[in-house]
Amino acid sequence: MEKDASLSNKADEFLQVFRKGEEFTKDLLKENEKLRFRIAQLGESLQRSGDETRTKLYEDRIRLMEDELHSLRERFRQVEEENKDFASKYIEVEEENNNLANLYVASYQLHSTLDFSEVLRIVLEIIINLIGAEKFAILLIDDKTNELIPVSTEGMAVSEAPRVKIGDGLIGTVAREGESFFADDMTGAGVTGINPLAPIVCIPLKIKEHVIGVLSIYKLLMQKERFNNVDYELFNLLAGHAATAIFSSRLYTQSERKLTTIQSFLDLLKEKPRK
Repeated sequence: MEKDASLSNKADEFLQVFRKGEEFTKDLLKENEKLRFRIAQLGESLQRSGDETRTKLYEDRIRLMEDELHSLRERFRQVEEENKDFASKYIEVEEENNNLANLYVASYQLHSTLDFSEVLRIVLEIIINLIGAEKFAILLIDDKTNELIPVSTEGMAVSEAPRVKIGDGLIGTVAREGESFFADDMTGAGVTGINPLAPIVCIPLKIKEHVIGVLSIYKLLMQKERFNNVDYELFNLLAGHAATAIFSSRLYTQSERKLTTIQSFLDLLKEKPRK
């Protein structure tokens, strides 16, 4: 009986050990399952972390490219403004070159003849085409009367142009001082009609410092707010060339008349008296 009880106790102990082993195995399986789940979570987390890193990297790259694009656009705008400025300056230079070329041709025409009336006609064409004057008068000094006498006009009759004593009024002052006058108000009285003989420009016609006349402009073909540097250069060069051509042709015409008179007188002296 005692032997049977001992075997029964050992069987119980074995069963208890087996049950504990079974429970331990179950616990291990549970822990293993937990570990697998945790590993899976860590894997997903790691994968999400990798996606976020790549996304952040892409966002940084996109932001950098946008900054570069903005910088390029700003640089393009600056270059475009510089190109516009260069184009404007190029147009100005082209206009100046054209004006100088036209003035060269005009000066050649002025000095190509010694006929006084022809020179005046050429001067009128130059003032109209190069300066763009619509209404103006050329006045020359009469040394006998000390007056400025109109000899040629445009947009008005010669009889309508004023005869001015040297030193009187604006035109007379320009003739006496030898300094050009440019009106501050470029609309001009000649345009508004308040005073049709109020000059907007007066240029002395000079040979060195000797004034022989005045170019008086009352109205322009195209309204300007102000003259630019090219206009001033044209006025100065034109005044010098026109003055020289007018003075030379006038002397030549006077000398031709005197020669004709002298020749006629000599011809009369050579004629044989009638019997």
